[in-house]
Amino acid sequence: MTPKLTRRRFIKSVIFFGAAASSGAGFYLATAAAQRPAGGVERLLSLNVNGRTRRVDVTPQETLAHTLRYKLGLTGTKLGCNRGECGACTVTVDDVTNYACSTLTHSVKGRQVVTVEGLRAADGTLHAVQQAFIDELSPQCGFCTPGQIMSAVALLKTNPRPSREEARQALSGNLCRCGAYDHYLNGVMRASGQLS
Repeated sequence: MTPKLTRRRFIKSVIFFGAAASSGAGFYLATAAAQRPAGGVERLLSLNVNGRTRRVDVTPQETLAHTLRYKLGLTGTKLGCNRGECGACTVTVDDVTNYACSTLTHSVKGRQVVTVEGLRAADGTLHAVQQAFIDELSPQCGFCTPGQIMSAVALLKTNPRPSREEARQALSGNLCRCGAYDHYLNGVMRASGQLS
């Protein structure tokens, strides 16, 4: 018979399994990689995130949003719908916008992933889009803001002076529950130097 699960037993088991995993994980992953059958999926990946190589243990079916938020601590990537509809999880992969909730982490190996945290300069200066969105009071609740920013940054890399309609099209994959779409568009226009 299984003893009754209590909060204390749960916490003890989490601590025990965490310690066991951290002490043996490196050896296990190294030997597992050597013994992996042809066609098997590598678990310990090196990912280029925000210009830095990060080592992370990734399951075969794990999404990039999950890896970024829960394994790398980059919580700017929001999980809204978790099915590629709202755009809150938008990141760029090789300068192209991607919904991180619909992208498998294994598919970005060897590519450059940028999250909203990676836009700020080393000295703390905000990216032009981030500052423009603040100046235009674009964020309301702020939940969709990281995805809106990433979409705007990708647009301005390919089209530095977009029309308002082009900006609207570029940000159309990002839903804003607060309805602050005009504020976001004004932010794009300001970041592109077309609004002062």
